[in-house]
Amino acid sequence: MMSDKRKVLYLCTANSARSLMAEAILRDMAGDQFEVASAGTHPENPHPLALACIREAGLDTRSLHSKSMNTLLDEHWDYVITLCDKAAYECQSVCEPAQRIAWDFPDPVPTNRHAAFALVMKELRERISLFVMVHQKAVGRAVHYPPVAVFKALADENRLAIMLLVQKEEELCVCEMTEALNASQPSISRQLSQLRELGLLEDERRGQWVYYRLHPMLPEWIQQLLTATASNNPGFLQPFRQRLAAMPDRPARMDCA
Repeated sequence: MMSDKRKVLYLCTANSARSLMAEAILRDMAGDQFEVASAGTHPENPHPLALACIREAGLDTRSLHSKSMNTLLDEHWDYVITLCDKAAYECQSVCEPAQRIAWDFPDPVPTNRHAAFALVMKELRERISLFVMVHQKAVGRAVHYPPVAVFKALADENRLAIMLLVQKEEELCVCEMTEALNASQPSISRQLSQLRELGLLEDERRGQWVYYRLHPMLPEWIQQLLTATASNNPGFLQPFRQRLAAMPDRPARMDCA
């Protein structure tokens, strides 16, 4: 009988710490909903402090071991989640047509400090909890936008600017956002990934291009919050809109990457 669980693959460089932690956390948090594995582009042995933090959280480490990404490429994956910029760059086209999500967590290995590993473990748990919540919405379960998670997302200047600009423009593509925010494409992509994971934005691919708009299920209280923020703080959005308006050869719809 075919499993109805969705399959998640976590990728990082060494598969010695962050991706092993993520694998253990998701398996414990939502193993009834997901099949999960992790791998590395250049795998090394599991780091003792990573395993120690996993055990301290009460999670099982017996099935955890470092694996090469190449051993898993022939399998079907619903989600491929990279945990560092290097892995995101090296794995741009693997496991298609899986949904690709780029996270960026600092590597605790160079510090060789328990506190650094414990902090990454804590932050991974928070991010994975949001991922599970959004997946539940995607399969038709109750739609829920935790206020703390929403306000935490909007507390970042770039993410707030993206949400206000998208609401004003109705839809924008990545090149328009990089121009408006005067930021790099990888940075904007990470911000968009977080907003999409939380269900605040949705994306649509048209041919080779991807466009972002407010999620159609966005509750009225969030839409009102965005509207009130923009109307009562015109000075905040003004420099972003000016850069967008001055964008040379600003693309028409369907002409932007």
